[in-house]
Amino acid sequence: MRLKISLLKEPKHILLICVGWTTAEELYSCSDDHQIVKWNLLTGETSQIVKLPDDIYPIDLHWFPKSLGIKKQTQAESFVLTSSDGKFHLISKLGRVEKSVEAHCGAVLAGRWNYEGTALVTVGEDGQIKIWSKTGMLRSTLAQQGTPVYSVAWGPDSEKVLYTAGKQLIIKPLQPNAKVLQWKAHDGIILKVDWNSVNDLILSAGEDCKYKVWDSYGRPLYNSLPHEHPITSVAWAPDGELFAVGSFHTLRLCDKTGWSYALEKPNTGSIFNIAWSIDGTQIAGACGNGHVVFAHVVEQRWEWKNFQVTLTKRRTMQVRNVLNDAVDLLEFRDRVIKASLNYAHLVVSTSLQCYVFSTKNWNTPLIFDLKEGTVSLILQAERHFLLVDGGGIYLYSYEGRFISSPKFPGMRTDILNAQTVSLSNDTIAIKDKADEKIIFLFEASTGKPLGDGKLLSHKNEILEIALDQKGLTNDRKIAFIDKNRDLYITSVKRFGKEEQIIKLGTMVHTLAWSDTCNILCGLQDTRFTVWYYPNTVYVDRDILPKTLYERDASEFSKNPHIVSFVGNQVTIRRADGSLVHISISPYPAILHEYVSGSKWEDAVRLCRFVKEQTMWACLAAMAVANRDMTTAEIAYAAIGEIDKVQYINSIKDLPSKESKMAHILMFSGNIQEAEMVLLQAGLVYQAIQININLYNWERALELAVKYKTHVDTVLAYRQKFLETFGKQETNKRYLQYAEGVKQMHEVLKEWERSP
Repeated sequence: MRLKISLLKEPKHILLICVGWTTAEELYSCSDDHQIVKWNLLTGETSQIVKLPDDIYPIDLHWFPKSLGIKKQTQAESFVLTSSDGKFHLISKLGRVEKSVEAHCGAVLAGRWNYEGTALVTVGEDGQIKIWSKTGMLRSTLAQQGTPVYSVAWGPDSEKVLYTAGKQLIIKPLQPNAKVLQWKAHDGIILKVDWNSVNDLILSAGEDCKYKVWDSYGRPLYNSLPHEHPITSVAWAPDGELFAVGSFHTLRLCDKTGWSYALEKPNTGSIFNIAWSIDGTQIAGACGNGHVVFAHVVEQRWEWKNFQVTLTKRRTMQVRNVLNDAVDLLEFRDRVIKASLNYAHLVVSTSLQCYVFSTKNWNTPLIFDLKEGTVSLILQAERHFLLVDGGGIYLYSYEGRFISSPKFPGMRTDILNAQTVSLSNDTIAIKDKADEKIIFLFEASTGKPLGDGKLLSHKNEILEIALDQKGLTNDRKIAFIDKNRDLYITSVKRFGKEEQIIKLGTMVHTLAWSDTCNILCGLQDTRFTVWYYPNTVYVDRDILPKTLYERDASEFSKNPHIVSFVGNQVTIRRADGSLVHISISPYPAILHEYVSGSKWEDAVRLCRFVKEQTMWACLAAMAVANRDMTTAEIAYAAIGEIDKVQYINSIKDLPSKESKMAHILMFSGNIQEAEMVLLQAGLVYQAIQININLYNWERALELAVKYKTHVDTVLAYRQKFLETFGKQETNKRYLQYAEGVKQMHEVLKEWERSP
């Protein structure tokens, strides 16, 4: 990926201060020459919108956000302009000054609308941070300090404000008495900050010539090497995947983790201000020599199996098949905004249309119009793909047929990304932003909530979610990482009963499901781990460690990320941006295939051929899950689980189908289900007996009393149990029924004695 720079021969301003986009093709700039100039990128024309009074020297400009409600504006209609005379000005798109407000003593150094457009924050040389209403009425002075505040940014939920204080960064919530977070971020004065609403990460740039990436708790994630000059500007791309850094004669494009994609050296002087276009494809920079520098993001790459797709120009893609070196050129009518290559399809969204290409045929794409131009996310599954834009979430088939559009209360599509949305052939999962402990689950075909509409709720905040891709809808599983970095798995289908959420691993930083079978891989603390059959936790948790593949991950350095898991190849991106490919054993995937086709003999033959404990352990769990106890017995014997082999043998000898079923459920630890199977079949004594065997005395007595049978048997077993350990009965219910049985026996004896 790199930046394609364009500059006019002659500057339009004297000293340029700030820039801001209205649409993807229109930009406003203002400078110390008191002019506000409109740039049209389609025609290349520039025009002066307004000449400000001579006493107004502009410093910062921020457009009012497009409203997220029903009355959707296609473009921004007004902006706030801060100036050196202590005022901020609300100015319409046509250049009319609607209102000027006395805000600070000394210059107003920055002004920012929150995401909803309901509040404005301004900071100034007087060290004050003030919150204003939409119309310019003062709501509160949030903070006051002795040093000028050079930059400010809103938190993703518009509930917190991040601002600079010399070398310190401060996050202050709007609620009074809430905890303030403050930390030393740079060795020089901090000049610019930005906080992204999608990835919740913070950027800072300072006079120490460094830029840094932080999480919202103030923990450092990336620290750049010192540059030659102070870093004068930083800005996140709207989708949070990239950011831009500006310095003297320098413009840099970086990945969200901090490493650099491209470095350009335009002749611009210092770049004081960077603005990304709404669709995230281009950057405008306000330069110290009066120029506006434009930079397009080009040469993005997408890879899948033997295909590599590169965005060579704004409207051109090149497809290379590495097997035969065949090259295809794809031309588009409009600028390419987003693309995704997976499951033998390339999905490309331009500013107006969506193109769907099959890897078998690059010549005739399927094209349909988009409801709204700026697609921020494309996700693919085997049967369909998901588009996310500012207006909603839309599911389409690869034939271009609209399938569904899931909705939920408080939906904000502008903050969804690949970590918080997941798609499979039958399910859509979306993490709730308002309450981060909740995951919404939808049926793909209808867009309606799944099952009985119950939400998936966890005890901690969830960071990343992923649905498995294969198998039956009823067996669909979702894996997720919470903020403690624990990895959990649970069933997606929820009808009434509370599904178990089971922990699979700890210190997991990133995860991915295979696209060909339900194998899960993740990067744990210092290990790369593959769960060949994650479902083992529901069948026999004891053998889970035997179904794992682990290898040392120290070669991937700090903070690696799994990019893809295609077939048996996992692609990992290291912290420096380099890609590492790992091949895992192909045999577990073949085993999955055999089992899904109920080819048990082939599965056993494969395990005998491979001679690996992990394979036998996976087969054992798969066989129990599919109730094939003959195969389970062979597999458990192969991994030396003799006690389980004996138990399976005892199950085989049981007389009825129901009791066999119940004991298989018992084997997997599903005691309640086993009991239910027996009770429905009328095998009450067996249901009581399994509770006695598990020393579940309360339940055993409860069943005996409820069905009015074998109460004395339960009491006898209980008595024998207590005598073995030399204990006295203390349970009130047992004492009560023992007394009742004793009295009954006495009555019977009396009755027998009477003539």
